[in-house]
Amino acid sequence: MKRRIGALLIVMMLMMVTLSGCQNESGAGNQDIKIFYAAVENVDYYQNLVNLVSEKAAESGVQVYAEYADNSIEAQDEHVKKAVAEGYDVIMCSLVTPDTATELKAIAGDIPIVFVNSAPDDEILGDGKYVYVASNEAVAGQYQAEYVLEKLADKEELNVVVFKGPKGHSATLGRTSGAKKTLEASGKKINYVFEDYADFNAAKAQELMEVFLKTDVPIDCVICNNDEMALGAIAACENANVDTSSILFLGIDASANGCVAIKDGRMAFSAYQNGKAQCEAATEVAIKLANGESVQGIEGATEDGKYVWIPFEKVDSSNVAQYSAE
Repeated sequence: MKRRIGALLIVMMLMMVTLSGCQNESGAGNQDIKIFYAAVENVDYYQNLVNLVSEKAAESGVQVYAEYADNSIEAQDEHVKKAVAEGYDVIMCSLVTPDTATELKAIAGDIPIVFVNSAPDDEILGDGKYVYVASNEAVAGQYQAEYVLEKLADKEELNVVVFKGPKGHSATLGRTSGAKKTLEASGKKINYVFEDYADFNAAKAQELMEVFLKTDVPIDCVICNNDEMALGAIAACENANVDTSSILFLGIDASANGCVAIKDGRMAFSAYQNGKAQCEAATEVAIKLANGESVQGIEGATEDGKYVWIPFEKVDSSNVAQYSAE
């Protein structure tokens, strides 16, 4: 009898160890981790990012709390101070402006930060403490330029219009430089006949395009840092009865409206940025940093551990149906 009881006890202990191991694998070991998300403003875009992060975190039993700065640097500073005071394990931050990254690091102290959506300077980052998770903006611009060069391969000289996002924004800098470098490496003569900041806004791009059209300078392509500006430029041309059949309009984001425009043949190209995959990767990075681990081994992580890149995807008429909600 004693032997049977002893055997039963051993079996029960083994079962408890096994169950404990299963719980750790399923994320039970992460249940005490708290993520503080410092978002830019309380609009659908950032609310969606917070929701996606929360959904992914919930799978690992991790708690997420968010504050929205309403585009205020001071408010974002206060939010990070709150994260420190309330003992959060890791901060996820969409920067109001990249210029404040050093200040936020100082406020955060020993708490690691996962930057998303807006990139700080490279020297701000460091594996195991400060990581940027996003899609490589320069690649989106590169893809736009490659599409132009392929479709207009027979032209040795190109007249290019460029609409940019907000001045100083990491997406503006990366997407514009990626497009220009690729165009200029082609050996063709590239004329930037018009270039201005339209702040990712369709109405502003439309207004600027209307002014430019009065110059009657011929255009080969309109390269825009996002779909909304491309749609604004298209609207300006259509309202002015400009023949757009020989003009390539290119955006980035593969938004719902952008995909409709591609289907209709009004816009030629966009680059899809997978926000869901970015949020999932950012959450995985946050959990690793909270546990004092490196991001090495995460898909898309760079060798220095400063970045985790989620690839852009090319979208044109051949595959737009895969990205359209319709």
